[in-house]
Amino acid sequence: MVIDSHCHLHDPAFRDLREMLVQALAHDVWGVVAVGCDADTNARTLAAAAAAPKSVWACLGFHPDWSHLGDGDLERVEQQLAENHHRIVGLGEVGLPWYSLTEASDPQALMSRGRERLNRLLRLAVLHDLPVALHAPHGAAVGALEALKHYQIERAVFHWHKAPAEVTRAIVDAGYLISVSPEVVYRERDREMVAALPLDALLVESDGPWKYGGEFEGMGSGPWLASRAAEEVAKLKQLPVEDVMFRLSTNACQLFDLVWA
Repeated sequence: MVIDSHCHLHDPAFRDLREMLVQALAHDVWGVVAVGCDADTNARTLAAAAAAPKSVWACLGFHPDWSHLGDGDLERVEQQLAENHHRIVGLGEVGLPWYSLTEASDPQALMSRGRERLNRLLRLAVLHDLPVALHAPHGAAVGALEALKHYQIERAVFHWHKAPAEVTRAIVDAGYLISVSPEVVYRERDREMVAALPLDALLVESDGPWKYGGEFEGMGSGPWLASRAAEEVAKLKQLPVEDVMFRLSTNACQLFDLVWA
């Protein structure tokens, strides 16, 4: 059994929460860490966790690549964190913009604003002793790592991580975790990363309802895919699947301070 460490249960694809959890459990996924992206998705995430408190845990977030979000939206999320920090297991997803930079009229200004927003959110993570689920792909990873160190954040995961090997090693050496998506089944970049990292530095995630290629082409995406990612990690590590799933679940429990079911 394994935990999906990052899924967007606020999405309409997961409207039938009970059916989704039954399907996940049938694929050996016994719990889901659900992340938000703004005040509205955070509210739906809280509702999902309240409806299934033994198998869904909520994080509240502010997505750095949702370029339509303004300072007022951030203030709403900050208020949510103040009111609900005792009901959640983490801050996420938050981070630095990357994909939105290509469409920005002033990418430097967008990144500067992203850093300011991340700093505000990390200060709240420190205040409420919350782990952080980061969106910081490719070139954003270095800046996110620097911010974590600056605020002395002790618990964090770089979700669906994509960065050069030396950056990944620096993240792990700093004590942070790396989350692996189902792309590990068919993307060589991810496979090489998993092979090079210790098992105790890894998590698996679905990032559902994100759609995947390879053997998942045309399939629906959800927490059940986290178990397939775990199976592939076990193959790459040449270890029994049960042992790997146990380790990955333990990593998630330690990061998010979850009670083992």
